[in-house]
Amino acid sequence: MIKECLENVRKNVPLVHNITNYVTVNDVANVILACGGSPIMSDDEGDVEDITSICGGLNINIGTLNKNTIPSMYLAGKKANELGHVVLLDPVGAGASKLRTDTAVGLMKEIRFDVIRGNISEIKTLAYGSGSTKGVDADVADAVTEDTLDNAVAFVKKLSAETGSIIAVTGAIDLVADSEKCYVIRNGRPEMGKITGTGCQLSGMMTAYVVANQDNKLEAAAAAVMVMGLAGEIGYSHLQAFEGNSTYRNRIIDAIYNMDGDTLEQGAKFEIR
Repeated sequence: MIKECLENVRKNVPLVHNITNYVTVNDVANVILACGGSPIMSDDEGDVEDITSICGGLNINIGTLNKNTIPSMYLAGKKANELGHVVLLDPVGAGASKLRTDTAVGLMKEIRFDVIRGNISEIKTLAYGSGSTKGVDADVADAVTEDTLDNAVAFVKKLSAETGSIIAVTGAIDLVADSEKCYVIRNGRPEMGKITGTGCQLSGMMTAYVVANQDNKLEAAAAAVMVMGLAGEIGYSHLQAFEGNSTYRNRIIDAIYNMDGDTLEQGAKFEIR
């Protein structure tokens, strides 16, 4: 199934509308291209409804919120819901400021999201209406570890049942869950945290995966997490001694571009709970 999810993206070339942050917008577009999708970046409220109408999925990322893009997110999200398109929310930095938290919670009230993807602190903020993050990174106190794994799995399943969304929590251990099943994924490298935007890139790619696999949305979301984590491993293995995080970013994108279903099946490290 994981292999099929990857192959369906390559075969169907899903068109994804991204309202994402300007720190990572170029990398998000390149990762969607690398995985086999097609990106459109549009965030003006006069444009977003038309653009999202011609796409199969919408990726909303609140990483660089401003008074111009917030109305665009609501307009695009409601239009995508009206058309039955896939919608993903990436609540970057929810818990770091009142604006981010209020915007993410407000979007969840008015828009139906197929997937909500963030770090554990961001997801807890959405669940409880408030929280704390270390800037746009997870608070160490919230980290999903082997010791806290059972509670974390129960938490994401419960939140999925309450929201009707697939919940994807990414970190050292990744969790992708609906109300009944949770993929526990252990791919990736800690060095991925030294690159700005691997989470943003994943959200764009995950939207493409879910659009291309609408009969298996949970598996598609999990497959996207596995692809990103495995690409982090492959990219790191190709780094030379004198290379750093800038090269590593490119190596990850290249690994996604070159990945096939067999490589993914052989390299994916996951269990289902």
